[in-house]
Amino acid sequence: MFEFTITATDPSSAARTGVFATPHGDLITPVFAPVGTQATVKTLTPRDLHALGATLVLANTYHLYLRPGVELIRDFGGVHAFMGWSGPMLTDSGGFQVFSLALMRKLDPDGVTFRSHIDGSLHRFTPESAIASQEALGADIIMCLDECAEPLDRKYNEEALRRTHAWAARCRAAHKRPDQALFGIVQGGIFGDLRIESATTLTALDFPGYAIGGLSVGETKEQMYATLDLTVPALPAHKPRYLMGVGAPEDIIEGVARGIDIFDCVLPTRVARNGGLFTRQGRLNLRNARYAADPLPVEPGCTCYCCQHFSRAYLRHLFKAGEILGLHLATLHNVHFMIQLMAKIRAHIAAGTFASFRESFLAEYQLSNQDVRHAQRERFLARQRATT
Repeated sequence: MFEFTITATDPSSAARTGVFATPHGDLITPVFAPVGTQATVKTLTPRDLHALGATLVLANTYHLYLRPGVELIRDFGGVHAFMGWSGPMLTDSGGFQVFSLALMRKLDPDGVTFRSHIDGSLHRFTPESAIASQEALGADIIMCLDECAEPLDRKYNEEALRRTHAWAARCRAAHKRPDQALFGIVQGGIFGDLRIESATTLTALDFPGYAIGGLSVGETKEQMYATLDLTVPALPAHKPRYLMGVGAPEDIIEGVARGIDIFDCVLPTRVARNGGLFTRQGRLNLRNARYAADPLPVEPGCTCYCCQHFSRAYLRHLFKAGEILGLHLATLHNVHFMIQLMAKIRAHIAAGTFASFRESFLAEYQLSNQDVRHAQRERFLARQRATT
């Protein structure tokens, strides 16, 4: 169970394809997981996800712990049965949300106490309780409890790393379900020596896979790529590598080139609900008046249901009128875009042409002002979280 087999490698980079076997099916990597925070990918049904070719879905432990409760989901047969998804699933530990969403948090060596962002109620996570919650949820891939520090603060990262490593060992000892793969999470901000220390420490615990956390939360893209350049080679080549919370198309390409196998991110679905549609040339903002009478599909040649049946003008009308169908169609398109991007990446790695695909994709895909503003906003929010 949870065997990882590398099936092809790229001669010009660290990109590779592989198969990661799970109890709910094989994951063909590199793979992108749509995020189903509340045990649902917003506006999409499991039938939609299967039709789009999605193979992995992420659910959020923090949110499901608070509402409706992991015990209730366990009593329904686990998160797969609860949400009606038959494919592989991944849950995070809830640690990131404690540090980014909770109204209050207080750290100690044993765990973290926090107040719910929903109603202010008091709760506590320890490594053991984080594992117990994820075992109740029953996802195929689960995460150690970690501490995600502000990426540019070295002193904070040094302190957080000690807790993250101690908690990882406790998570490893607490984990009992053989039908779940527990991943360790490498932290250390943008500091290469801390990242290598983290990778070395966690590798010694012999997890079946390794996640890289604490990126795309305030650093520049160049800092993120440089951090991956140092971190990924320090992880075992024969085990899957998961880059947490990174999902912009250009970052997927660069992550794959550095040897990442698994990605997840709310970005494709979140921007879709705000009228942002991915195309091969970059992001299209449907709210712009220029599309009011545009008869073209979002992306000519796209095979998704949205592009095969509807115009930009119609989609813009739906968004301006506040119609729910607009959110659904836009999300269909963006998830389709991401799933197809991963399929193209795998095909080019297998064919030995990933280098030329990477070059042409990045040359054609233009970052819009909206992309830049989103990145600036994420950096601002990360700084705010670090000071509250």
